[in-house]
Amino acid sequence: MAYRLEIGPRPGASDTRGALASRQALTALGLRLAAIHTRAVYIIDAVLTATEQETVRREFTDAVVEISAVGRLAPPRRFDWLIEVGFKPGVTDNVGNTARCALRDILGRDLPESARVHTATQYFIAFPPGAGGPRQARQLAENLRANPLIHSIALHAAADWRRQPPDNAAPPRHDHQPLEVKTFDLSGSDDYLREFSRKHILSCSLAEMHAIRAYFRRPAVRRARRALGLPADPTDVEVECLAQSWSEHCNHKIFAAQIDYCDERGRRQSIKSLYRTYIQRSTKQIARRRNWLVSVFTDNAGVIRFTRKHHLVYKVETHNSPSALDPYGGAMTGIVGVNRDPMGTGMGAALLCNIWGYCLGSPFYRGHLPAGLMHPRRIRDGVHQGVIEGGNQSGIPWMRGWEFFDDRFIGKPLIFCGTVGLLPVNVNGRPSQRKEVRPGDLLVMMGGRIGKDGIHGATFSSGELQEDSPAQAVQIGDPITQRKMYECLLEARDRGLYRCITDNGAGGLSCSAGEMGRLSGGVELDLARAPLKYQGLQPWEILLSEAQERMTLAVPPNRVRALLRLARRRDVEATVLGRFTDSGVFLIRHGARTVGRLDLRFLYGGCPTMRLAARWRPPRRKPPRRPAPGRRDRELRQLLQSLNLCSREFKSRQYDGEVKGLSVVKPFIGVHCDMPADATVMRTDYLSPEGIVLAEGINPFYSEIDTGAMAAAVVDEAVRRAVSAGADPDHLAGLDNFCWPDPVQSPKIRDGQYKLAQLVRACQALYDTTIAFDVPCISGKDSCKNDSTRGGRLISIPPILLFSTIGKIADVRRAVTMDVKQPGDLVYMAGMTAPELGASAFYRLLAEQQGRPASIGGRLPGLDAAMARRTYGAVHRAIQAGLLRSSHTPTRGGLAAALAFTALGGDLGLEINLDNLPAAGRLSPDEKLFAESNSRFIITADPGQAARLETIFKGVPFARLGRVMRRKILDVRGGGGILLLSRLSDLRRAFKQTLHGL
Repeated sequence: MAYRLEIGPRPGASDTRGALASRQALTALGLRLAAIHTRAVYIIDAVLTATEQETVRREFTDAVVEISAVGRLAPPRRFDWLIEVGFKPGVTDNVGNTARCALRDILGRDLPESARVHTATQYFIAFPPGAGGPRQARQLAENLRANPLIHSIALHAAADWRRQPPDNAAPPRHDHQPLEVKTFDLSGSDDYLREFSRKHILSCSLAEMHAIRAYFRRPAVRRARRALGLPADPTDVEVECLAQSWSEHCNHKIFAAQIDYCDERGRRQSIKSLYRTYIQRSTKQIARRRNWLVSVFTDNAGVIRFTRKHHLVYKVETHNSPSALDPYGGAMTGIVGVNRDPMGTGMGAALLCNIWGYCLGSPFYRGHLPAGLMHPRRIRDGVHQGVIEGGNQSGIPWMRGWEFFDDRFIGKPLIFCGTVGLLPVNVNGRPSQRKEVRPGDLLVMMGGRIGKDGIHGATFSSGELQEDSPAQAVQIGDPITQRKMYECLLEARDRGLYRCITDNGAGGLSCSAGEMGRLSGGVELDLARAPLKYQGLQPWEILLSEAQERMTLAVPPNRVRALLRLARRRDVEATVLGRFTDSGVFLIRHGARTVGRLDLRFLYGGCPTMRLAARWRPPRRKPPRRPAPGRRDRELRQLLQSLNLCSREFKSRQYDGEVKGLSVVKPFIGVHCDMPADATVMRTDYLSPEGIVLAEGINPFYSEIDTGAMAAAVVDEAVRRAVSAGADPDHLAGLDNFCWPDPVQSPKIRDGQYKLAQLVRACQALYDTTIAFDVPCISGKDSCKNDSTRGGRLISIPPILLFSTIGKIADVRRAVTMDVKQPGDLVYMAGMTAPELGASAFYRLLAEQQGRPASIGGRLPGLDAAMARRTYGAVHRAIQAGLLRSSHTPTRGGLAAALAFTALGGDLGLEINLDNLPAAGRLSPDEKLFAESNSRFIITADPGQAARLETIFKGVPFARLGRVMRRKILDVRGGGGILLLSRLSDLRRAFKQTLHGL
């Protein structure tokens, strides 16, 4: 029996959900609403007495500001349309899950397995007279309030609803399919194999399909299968498991490929694995000189030594394809999913903070959107909300956040999420980073249940976004369930109740069980034991589902009872699903029936190596025309207003950055706490002086000219930002996240060889720069299929490397921020400025004004790594000596924007003369103001410390440029004339107005 409970605002009380929907309808869709009323709906699918129904109604309702009814509330006096939005069958309903727990507590009794609570939201819409009809109502429903992929939408005209309200108290039901294990005949032609891979969303190449077919034809494999009662042909369980494990998402085939690279001079180079040749090799070489690397590239996240008691754990992931289908759910699973990476690293880390970053189309996009694509504004709103709720409900603060805008991201947004964790050096007498599984250990799954959500997530993310991309790849995280699991796991870790742990990420149990089975030498899994969200899942779906909030553990048999007792006490589900062996085989059963058998050696080593060609030809692009010499006040204001320099404070403030109370240098700093910090600093506890420094570098615009220069620049940016805040340059680690358009040549990707050459150059530059700076990569991720063909139009992202740094500051009281502090302080520039305006924010502004394409030429910033390292050492020594009042690193917008930000941060003026600027040759005023040269710092200091400071900076480019003053203007001169003369109030208004309220 199902009961309907409706709850709405009491007359006279504010309807905040309705107010938000009304504002979004106007700003996002241009629809003006005369009135809107919202209500929460609960469909309670359980047997309750009349008294219990009334008790639940009363407890679910805030009697001060809400009214409610079992059944239906009376409708508002005036409305034109009713929109009711709920979740489709099988989609995670977080509020419903929480309501079920509350229902159990209210009733004081356990509920049967079949009891569920489903939720929906009603929107009673009134349009201005003559301004709204069914088309507008449908547009409001499908383009703003719901996503047809995951939501059911009911639309009712007021007259029809008043005559006979629909009876939709019945909960959504999932269509159950009879249990079936299919076998596949792979003896067909090449065309058949290609179509088979496409039809089943395997994302397997022809060579991979041939390898799978050959494996199942091996005599030894056939004998082993006969002994188990398996057919000669592979089962769906086996084919799907192989496809997941071999997917680009999991196996990183492009980075492991054999590449024939030819540069612009015709010189050839054979590269066997970009990853091993450039990324891993760099870290191995640096490890000889750095003794604080603990675990790199072997676990879910990188681990470095922090103090004698603790290690730091860091991972940054992407969740691009799911976020394109459902921004809210995709981004939420991005943040709660990356939380599980540190949780599953070593013996399990405590979670300290989150980072996020998004590459999106302009929220003001006015161009044509291909069919099937959401407007960038809607994607942005959903992505922010997903990460906000995922992080806030998990009780984990954010410490870094950024956004990048370009209309090439309308096809596929890039959603970066990261988490920092703290790992004890030792756990129960053994090194905490060491993973160990022994034959006989039990395989236990802990956390959420398995559903259809997330099936084919890894293979789907390994291809382009198409019109037929699977809806079941969408997931919605449940941070409350994960939080309970997390706290349970920390207690279990400290009590020694498990031997090994990893997360159920891409590929679900197929990957977590298989990867842990490699440590013991084999694994047996019984899918019939798996707890399901609903009945009717096929064995291959249970194995592959990426449903969230799950971890896999190896538990000694003598500890399993204690673990299960702890889980019950913590209200966390834990189930024994199998055991680890030393058979060399991944054996998969469903009850008494064997449904799959795969040799681990083939599963993890049988994927054929790709052989690819890369050809580099430098693009030829002209710079825009420069305006006549003169003051650049207007240009500076326009730069500060531009999407890639303006304030992101409005959305960022909705994230919780203060839970735990450990932040020192916060994401926004300055007198008014409204300037973005170069880097953030946080403690790991309340007593120790040591702190963590976090920063990043990203600039996809440089990729238009040379991805090698781009990669060097973003590494330099991330390093100097961390050093600017006080990080020790000798204790700094990096994470590389590559997001690339498809670099494999094909009829669809005709410039694949060029894009692959771009990737080669970026990897080479990453190697050179990390070696030069002694900054090892400790973790990373690549995503090389960031294209969309929805609506019949190919849209590819620009090549991107996000380089994130994590470092140590010995005493957080020495941390430095970018805002000027005191009138009379001296302003210095450390570092060399060169005529490097290529792809700069200034050139992009000019090109936009001149109606030129976004692809802009010119000279990109170069990198003198040896000089940069000496400069960073001098900055660090000055900070250690307490000589710097402020420090800031110019990046996008050059020196002009950097001077504006430092002045705005302190709400104090600057008097600057650029005649003394350390420069490479004779520079024009525009080059001095707007060049984005690397390795530079603007610093301020007490005049009484000038001699000491200048002594420290001997041997590097360094000069005094001016002073801080009380008068709130930015006064920049050079060559006998005024270059900038702007009031801070005008600059602040320009900086903050663009995205305010959005």
